[in-house]
Amino acid sequence: MCTLLLRLAAPLQAWGVGSKFSRRTTNREPTKSGVIGLVAAALGYSRNDSPEELSRLGFAVRIDQPGRIIKDFHTAHTFGKRKRTSFISYRYYLSDAIFLVGLAGSRDLLEKIEAALQNPVFPIALGRRSCPPAPPFVPGIVPKPLPEALREAPWQAADWYKKKQPEEVSLEIVRDAAFGEPYGFEVRDLPLSFSQTYRRYAFRSVVSEPQAVLMKNESTRDAQEDETHADGQTQTEHDAFGELEAYDVPIQG
Repeated sequence: MCTLLLRLAAPLQAWGVGSKFSRRTTNREPTKSGVIGLVAAALGYSRNDSPEELSRLGFAVRIDQPGRIIKDFHTAHTFGKRKRTSFISYRYYLSDAIFLVGLAGSRDLLEKIEAALQNPVFPIALGRRSCPPAPPFVPGIVPKPLPEALREAPWQAADWYKKKQPEEVSLEIVRDAAFGEPYGFEVRDLPLSFSQTYRRYAFRSVVSEPQAVLMKNESTRDAQEDETHADGQTQTEHDAFGELEAYDVPIQG
């Protein structure tokens, strides 16, 4: 069993499960239906094509940088013969979030998906069309089972976020529950049809578990040490008099 890793990062993401009508919410982590829809678009699936083969893939998410939820206010207008009708909606997004997603299945299928994600047939987005992914998007395929692949993959959070964290942090992994595994919860997040006239989703059992990893690796720690002198002063590469030296201007004491 192999695992295809996807790094889902962007200024904005949106992963709705029960979003309808004027209130479009988002989960705090990517949904399986959303990621499978992204993959289907890259492969060139039409809305009426069955996503069954893709839905059978193993799925897990590691929350590397949780981000924060923000709300956007939308208005739309339609114009009839006699009056204008206004529609108001609220749309929620995840801001500055980074996730590492794993898809597990046969290597042939994962290689096909990897190639499609690098050269998609249709535009891909992180939940909504206004949320394109930021590079690097596809770290690649690793010859490891899904849980092990996520546990051993490097931490994907931004440097500014890492510096704010303690030496060790517990990263949450949300994954498909094994058959008969206790402590799972049900989400209606398994795509059966993406048809615009008859979308259908089934329930799947999900498990959430913490995974403690070393956060500040040696490169991050060394970079922080280089920025600080022994006396505690912050080091800077800026030289206030560097430009004057070029013109040989004497500096009066």
